[in-house]
Amino acid sequence: MQGEPFYIGWQDRAAPSLARWVRRRALFLLACAAALGAVVTSLHAPPSTARFEFGVVRRFNGRLEHIPYPTLVVARPGSSDSASRWLLTVFGKRGADEVTRPLDGHDVQFDGSLIHRDGVTMVELSPETLVDFGVTAAPDAPPQLGPIVRLEGEIVDSKCFLGVMKPGDLKTHRACAARCISGGVPPVLLVRDADGQATYHLLVDATGAAVNDRVLDWIAEPIVVEGRLLERDGLSVLYADPARFVRR
Repeated sequence: MQGEPFYIGWQDRAAPSLARWVRRRALFLLACAAALGAVVTSLHAPPSTARFEFGVVRRFNGRLEHIPYPTLVVARPGSSDSASRWLLTVFGKRGADEVTRPLDGHDVQFDGSLIHRDGVTMVELSPETLVDFGVTAAPDAPPQLGPIVRLEGEIVDSKCFLGVMKPGDLKTHRACAARCISGGVPPVLLVRDADGQATYHLLVDATGAAVNDRVLDWIAEPIVVEGRLLERDGLSVLYADPARFVRR
């Protein structure tokens, strides 16, 4: 009586019925692998637009202002009445305030490297290249704050999130963000809408003062913040009292 077909290792081919069985299951497993890959890809976050031009040195010119964090106000090409405002930092987990504070309101020139993400720009400046041209223009008029808003988001350090680290948010980055913010790097409230689109708001207190030491316990936590927004040359600033932050 003929038994079930089985594979003999020294034969060139398996029995036809056994070959068909293996072929069908191999095709099934390949289809499952392809489907699993498609599912994983669809669930994966889209590629970040964050970029740090490490090692690429450019020359920058503009006016230094502190709001209260150091920013460079740069005239937009072809326009005499509009500008861009770029955050400033220095090498390491430190803000640029110590270097730039004495030159608040001055026109300057320096070398540095760009850090940018989603239209928000920061420059890591080289302090030894900083050139002071003095005060050449009157300061801007005091800002007019908008109505009270209620935002839900996460506090991140601007330097890492904008491009120096990937990822630069969530609890995996909390310790690093705390060191950067405590060192003077401007804190930012990261807010995502229902579609995952992000907006970034520079955090200051209700009087416009820096809040670095007062937000360390809130970093990488889902929080609710109420305050007033101010748009300054493309940079959004949120005036809010850290004592009134609420965990979500």
